[in-house]
Amino acid sequence: MSMSPIRLDRRTFLIAAAAGATTACAPVGRQADSATEIWTFDSLERIGGLRPRIEGAPRLIDSPLGRAVQFDGAKDVLFLDRHPLAGAARFTFEAQFRPDGGAFEQRWFHLESGDGDPTAKDGTRMLFEIRVEGDEWYLDTFILGSGYRQPLIVPEKRFPIGRWYHVAQTYDGAVYRAYVDGVLQAEAPLNFTPQGPGRASVGMRMNRVSPFRGAVRAAAFTRDRARMPGDFALG
Repeated sequence: MSMSPIRLDRRTFLIAAAAGATTACAPVGRQADSATEIWTFDSLERIGGLRPRIEGAPRLIDSPLGRAVQFDGAKDVLFLDRHPLAGAARFTFEAQFRPDGGAFEQRWFHLESGDGDPTAKDGTRMLFEIRVEGDEWYLDTFILGSGYRQPLIVPEKRFPIGRWYHVAQTYDGAVYRAYVDGVLQAEAPLNFTPQGPGRASVGMRMNRVSPFRGAVRAAAFTRDRARMPGDFALG
């Protein structure tokens, strides 16, 4: 049974942050609007109105942000039959997640055009990835399509594992950007063309490699608009 998102007042949120349980991400849906689709990972029955196909044994956990789905870094993955940013010429892709260590390369949120064929090596896609070294991680976002291929990764910008973070990648019609907790990590000019309908995987890449160890609370997808820090749908 799906549970409603749990909202935190400012005092509760700051206490959780001080305890090391979370960082600056905000409750789900704080600034959502009609152009934004939010997926809340508070149920394994429905996510974003879709019924996920489950492999492994991802499980629901409680967190300072509400219910979340935890992945084991080995076999746990959710597949959903939708690419929520298909057709968007500009976009904002956000997520709230907690990395818990594990393997070096973790590709934990994958949007792919087409049928998600695991044999496709050059498919059109967007990804959130992380790289883990010891008790730290750093962000890697990646976008690929006809005429463009762009990673955004800065190994020097590292963060402690075991805490909640907000991450975002945006495209404003000219520049592709990546953020952690509202702080710009990297940017690059991009000649982007909209991606087609497709699928999503959460917990590992579509072809079942690079599994994620940690938890995901929510994702937000804003079409035809590059949100800025202070205006993100999730915080």
